[in-house]
Amino acid sequence: MYLTLAVAIIAEVAATVSLKLSDGFSKPIPVVVVVVGYAIAFGGLSRVLQLGMPIGAAYAIWAAFGIAAVAGVGVVLFKEPLNATMVVGLLLVIAGVVAIEVGGSAAA
Repeated sequence: MYLTLAVAIIAEVAATVSLKLSDGFSKPIPVVVVVVGYAIAFGGLSRVLQLGMPIGAAYAIWAAFGIAAVAGVGVVLFKEPLNATMVVGLLLVIAGVVAIEVGGSAAA
């Protein structure tokens, strides 16, 4: 289940990065990566839900790791800025996912 979710996250990150690389959908190869990547991402997320992962936990993990990964790619590949406030924000997103996971475990 977590491997499927990881594949969905990687596909979503690849698709999102390719959105930037597509230059407004004017470059065919990145456009193909966007379409295929999002299809894999949503298919994987759908499969994880089908396997029984709670939607709140699945989406929180998917979104948080996607946000952190895309932000990291933006800094490394596109030389986008990263400052202390942004790092704190990313840490808060990750802390939120941990809280959802812990809360979900306590409720079960």
